[in-house]
Amino acid sequence: MKYILLGLIALFFLNSCATKKEILYFQDSKEFDNTEINYSKPTLQPNDILKITVGALVPEAAIPYNKVSPGISQSSIDLMRLEGYLVSESNTINFPQLGIISTKGKTTTQLQEELTKLLEDGGHLKNPTVNVRLLNAKVTVLGEVRTPGTYNFTEESVTLLQALGYAGDLTINGKREDVLLIRETDGVFKTTHLNLTSAALLKSPYYYINPNDVIMVNPNAPKVKSSGFVGNVGTFISVFSIVLSTVILITK
Repeated sequence: MKYILLGLIALFFLNSCATKKEILYFQDSKEFDNTEINYSKPTLQPNDILKITVGALVPEAAIPYNKVSPGISQSSIDLMRLEGYLVSESNTINFPQLGIISTKGKTTTQLQEELTKLLEDGGHLKNPTVNVRLLNAKVTVLGEVRTPGTYNFTEESVTLLQALGYAGDLTINGKREDVLLIRETDGVFKTTHLNLTSAALLKSPYYYINPNDVIMVNPNAPKVKSSGFVGNVGTFISVFSIVLSTVILITK
């Protein structure tokens, strides 16, 4: 009976072990040395909140084109969001003096260039400067990470690895070969499965995340197997000890 117990415990440990091949990131990274970086800018989506500032040679001339209410502190991001331009479900914003402007299929840079042209060509301002920034960019990271949650960011380009870093990295139970990314683009959900153990991710169009992306880290096989009645090693040993003691008492 003692040997049976030891054998079962050994089998449990062997079955729970993860291999080096399942844990290490970018195992073929040398193959991607000196790979050119392909930066990507996401297009604007409904419910995006934009900060748009307009400048001119004569600052007073640009006042009618700036959406700023008295008493709003520009140092408060929350108040800036309340004062920002909300992209409608029909992919438009209502801009002062210019009216309804379409944002469909445009990046912040493209919208910036279009507003500059409209202001100048329409005779509104001479040599205007326009700056467009997204105020509510966020990513949600769930599953086998240390601190799952929704994280805001202000950078134009954030990588998948940075997003996972916000969540404290994967736990040892995270399945690195199968990370699910859910993306909403132009009213359509798109999903893809990513392999963090391969450096091919560096050339993937999903290496840079988009605002509102959801990253799901699936549990690995040992975690899935341990999620039933026997939740962990300690529980397994305790339960087996009780069963073994009962058997010994009965047989005696």
